[in-house]
Amino acid sequence: MQLSALPCSPPPGRLTEGPLWHAKSQNLLWVDITAGLVHRAPLVAREDRGGLPDLGARSTVSLDRPVGAVAVCTSGGLMAAAGTAFHYIHETGWDTEFAAPDIPDDGQPRRMNDAKCGPGGQLFAGTMAYDTTPGAGALYRLDPDGTVTTVLDSVTISNGLGWSPDGRLLYYADSPTRRIDVFDHEPATGTLWGRRPFTDTGDTGVPDGLAVDTEGRVWVAMWGAGQVRAYTPDGALHAVITVPVSQVTSCAFAGPALDLLVITTAADGLTSRQLSAEPLAGRLFICRPGAEGLPISPFADAPTPFLSRSTTPRGTTP
Repeated sequence: MQLSALPCSPPPGRLTEGPLWHAKSQNLLWVDITAGLVHRAPLVAREDRGGLPDLGARSTVSLDRPVGAVAVCTSGGLMAAAGTAFHYIHETGWDTEFAAPDIPDDGQPRRMNDAKCGPGGQLFAGTMAYDTTPGAGALYRLDPDGTVTTVLDSVTISNGLGWSPDGRLLYYADSPTRRIDVFDHEPATGTLWGRRPFTDTGDTGVPDGLAVDTEGRVWVAMWGAGQVRAYTPDGALHAVITVPVSQVTSCAFAGPALDLLVITTAADGLTSRQLSAEPLAGRLFICRPGAEGLPISPFADAPTPFLSRSTTPRGTTP
């Protein structure tokens, strides 16, 4: 099945990533990693888009460090994988450090990359070296009580993250391997085991962020290929969505029925000649893929986590 996606109105970012649909507010959330920005915007109807909605005016919270991804919290705020720590962002835009993993003290600069909550309420987040040194990253699990556990080490670019409809499988990509792996997963504890290949992307691009639909199909952003590719639960190719930019970073099901796929892209690292050839690089795109996604799982924090700690106001802009 061949599909295409339309660009959305919000201005392009440098490295837009981590889209997720917040059903309670009826907003899409996403980040611009290197700019340290967390955006949100509603879906709005447009008569000139063949039945596809657009994203409306966005609001932004600015952090003082790169932000790899955010997750919705049961307390009402957001949990951001930012810098090399986890930060709680209050609904007012203030943030405070919630927890931090034990990062190796080897002088290698690192940052958080992709992150998502599992069905048990734990937040999984990976790191990478700024210069993509092989094996310098890891995958961590943040539990609601603030405990951080290393669940996978010797990772180069931690990406992917999506659970099967029953929560018993986790799909994961260490991008340079050009392979999506699958783990067995225990939702109650967030324990992973039994890592094995799910599908090999080969020459079709580098697997980045992903989403899973209600039929268990895995929709994967293919960095460098200008595509999102969907795979059946047995790893067979199901659909290809064409995006008119090369650096496709992630995707998420959105909308009241979760029947829209929002796709993030990046302009980061492109030369001026490449940017001229890809004027839409860094924008978000949307399509209707003929599938429905799974509701997001929130981070299962306490009603008001750590708000007694000192907080730092961050800029919130329209």
